[in-house]
Amino acid sequence: MTGAEAREAFLAWLRDERRASPLTIEAYRGDLVRFLDFIGGHVGGEVDLGVLDRLSLADLRAWLAFEHAASLRPRRDGRASTQDRAARTRARRVSAMRSFFRYLARRHGGTNPAPRLLAAPRAKATLPRPLTRDQALEVPQGVGDLAVTPLARVRDGALFLLLYGCGLRISEALGLDVRDLDHALAGGGTLRIRGKGGRERLAPLLPAVRAALQDWRARHPAPLPEAPLFPGVRGGRLQPAVAQRAMRAWRHMAGLPDHATPHALRHSFATHLMTGGADLRTIQDLLGHASLSTTQRYTLADEARLMEVWTRAHPRAGAPDMTKDRRP
Repeated sequence: MTGAEAREAFLAWLRDERRASPLTIEAYRGDLVRFLDFIGGHVGGEVDLGVLDRLSLADLRAWLAFEHAASLRPRRDGRASTQDRAARTRARRVSAMRSFFRYLARRHGGTNPAPRLLAAPRAKATLPRPLTRDQALEVPQGVGDLAVTPLARVRDGALFLLLYGCGLRISEALGLDVRDLDHALAGGGTLRIRGKGGRERLAPLLPAVRAALQDWRARHPAPLPEAPLFPGVRGGRLQPAVAQRAMRAWRHMAGLPDHATPHALRHSFATHLMTGGADLRTIQDLLGHASLSTTQRYTLADEARLMEVWTRAHPRAGAPDMTKDRRP
């Protein structure tokens, strides 16, 4: 079996058995294409299972050094990549390579221990950057007002209110069909969301979100059950880039920072719930996180809440400093 054939078998396994998201599969495909291309040039021949099983730790370090040098070159769009972003990309490629070799060990008798010994680049941990309450509340109306047609104004307003009101990823919202909304409206106002890895969760529709979606449903140009809930100008599914561009235009007009993106509304949803007293497990379920550790990032991001809890709960909070010299 050639390396390319093994790669495709691995990606099919990710899709069919691990139910990885299409975005993850495409990212891993690109990472493994780069890896196998480098190894082919490095060993000077075709890559097959035997070559992969004989790779040494020095070979893998050479590949990682190549990736590091590539990350320092200017990008095609002319922008320079930050050190942290480059480290994250290399870390993901190491993760893809290790997953590939684990698959080879399980399904094709691979015995190479080198991938487990390769140290992955360390990237700085990042915290979610939510919008303020006022900013998040202004987004649906603000983005909708910039749309060029009355129909697009209603659609964009409903879309961005859904993102903030339910904490959805942009891909999850744009993946909804008309029938998904119809089932939610007929079943008590709970929307069934298909998230990463094919995991499903329920997202309760707040009254304001439900009203906006009903208004858009009534104006939908072709509300067939199988039609996308949020179509583009040609009737197909609205592309994420279009929604991101609309948010970017409003962000510039409103003077908001660059992190004010559609995904920031998901961060805002979680952070504002936590500030309001929601527990981590509930927020985890609403966001569809597989691991509680992912949700716990919001406790670190909410510095004001941490200080409030510390001030209220710690026995020494607010006590005078007893270490200072006292005058007789």
